[in-house]
Amino acid sequence: MKTSLAALALGLAALPLGAHAACPTDLEAATVAAAIVARQPVTAPAGEMSMEDGLCGQGKVVRYLAQAYGEPVGYKAGLTNPVVQKRFNYNAPLRGTLFKSMIVEDGAEVPAAFGARPVFEADLVVEVGNPVGLAKAATPGEALRHIKAVRPFIELPDLMVGDPSKLGGPMLAMINVGARLGVLGKPVVAKHDKALAEALALMTVSLTDGAGAVIDSGKGSATLGNPLNAAIWLAQDLARAGTPLKRGDLLSLGSFTKLTPPKPGLVVTARYEGLPGNPQVVVKFK
Repeated sequence: MKTSLAALALGLAALPLGAHAACPTDLEAATVAAAIVARQPVTAPAGEMSMEDGLCGQGKVVRYLAQAYGEPVGYKAGLTNPVVQKRFNYNAPLRGTLFKSMIVEDGAEVPAAFGARPVFEADLVVEVGNPVGLAKAATPGEALRHIKAVRPFIELPDLMVGDPSKLGGPMLAMINVGARLGVLGKPVVAKHDKALAEALALMTVSLTDGAGAVIDSGKGSATLGNPLNAAIWLAQDLARAGTPLKRGDLLSLGSFTKLTPPKPGLVVTARYEGLPGNPQVVVKFK
């Protein structure tokens, strides 16, 4: 008989979390996962945690999260923007797992308190066409040949910890890179041409409120020079980990704008000026 995540968490609540030399224990990982599912602030395991520890802990946390969230539908690349890397004091991308229940459609109404420490940002999703080809791609143009569609995406991450100002790379890795929710726009068919690959780097991505005021904006090139480089990185990172992509997987490629806390009544639109049709996606906070 399987022990439920909630039941396991209740049993763990009274246990002291001792310092560890390497990977967080199963008990520590289950406690973190239970807090994530409950949308409660996560307490970091005791002791100093290296990035190796954080990534090892993430593997355990994600397995526990799957008990609550089901099968994954894709992955997110976090820390692909130098501004965000500086914010979390870690200068390389990180990978998180996306589950089906995390994805909502364009125009969705979402509670402003959708997480323990909720924020929003303009992002972009690609749908994988040829996973093997994407992992072998060396340039954005090559990657585009293995992408089925490009989709506007407002990510709704959750910084999850009690004091987000102290959140660093290893703990961010352990909390599944803050994956919580995301609003997915209509697909733009990925035409395999040089012009679209260049447009993804040159586009201006903006967030505006319901009155049309700009909340923040950024260039496509802010994400590893071209967001398709983040898709390549994800495909290769997963291949190295022995969990290669599947056809149809969704890849969230990173932030083009700052992390902003939502407020009830706020309507946010992300626009991608320079992509074919200047697509957009909308989320409403209640």
